[in-house]
Amino acid sequence: MGQPYENIVIEHLTSSWIPSLYRVRQKREENDSIVSLLVEPTSSDRQLDPIRAGQFNMLYVFGKGEIPVSISSLAFEHPQMVHTIQDVGKISAGLCELNPGDCLGIRGPFGNTWPLQAAEGKDVLLVAGGLGLAPLRPVIEHIVLHRHKFKQVNILYGTRSPDYMTFHKDIIAWQADPDINFLLSVDHSFKTWRGHVGVVTHLIEQVEFDPDNVLAMVCGPEIMMRYAFSTLGHAGVKAADIYLSMERNMKCAIGHCGHCQFGPAFICKDGPVFQYSAMEQYLNVKEL
Repeated sequence: MGQPYENIVIEHLTSSWIPSLYRVRQKREENDSIVSLLVEPTSSDRQLDPIRAGQFNMLYVFGKGEIPVSISSLAFEHPQMVHTIQDVGKISAGLCELNPGDCLGIRGPFGNTWPLQAAEGKDVLLVAGGLGLAPLRPVIEHIVLHRHKFKQVNILYGTRSPDYMTFHKDIIAWQADPDINFLLSVDHSFKTWRGHVGVVTHLIEQVEFDPDNVLAMVCGPEIMMRYAFSTLGHAGVKAADIYLSMERNMKCAIGHCGHCQFGPAFICKDGPVFQYSAMEQYLNVKEL
């Protein structure tokens, strides 16, 4: 007979399973359903390792559960971090209800990163749809700080309507930056809107880049990303030069539970950033 349950010793329990306690330092409402939380550790001996652009953390609301959320800004020095959350369910609603001084649990960082080093010396094309701008925001911050390392930079952002935009102050700064070409499109507009109306992928045809020397990064709803891949392919961009970020069905973040399996890959462990050439055949399977 095996050992009694209470006598079993759990070995090799690592920090990847145990949330660290963080406190909300600042809260910013991006729109009616999206908030950004600047968090910091409550103890110096339980802070997470530095996180990089493209990676994510598991954010835990006590008594409700946890969800994966990408880092949305690296402008604050470690160990402070910014996460941007949309209220779409019980756990995300709990995160959005947090206020400065409230605590949450965080596990991480998990996943791989955007290929910033590989993008050096090339044109850079970023395509973001909706909240997909959040995982790409640290990429933009990096490019702005190291602008001399990159050639032509195009940032294309699409959202439902003008009042659904996020990171308003950043967008104003990016639009005013003479070294960046930032284009914005909305699906539905107000009478006072003077910008582009239509899907963000239509903007790809309006920007200049060298298809033989460009690196594209795409993040947003999967249907938007599929159209972006098709448009980029027609423009001559190779599948190996296109990267995407995926966040779907992640539960454990370490490839243990299997919820996020996509074809042969586990989004949490092998991603969330993937080279399009490695995922192309699976993205075209409707059942996946």
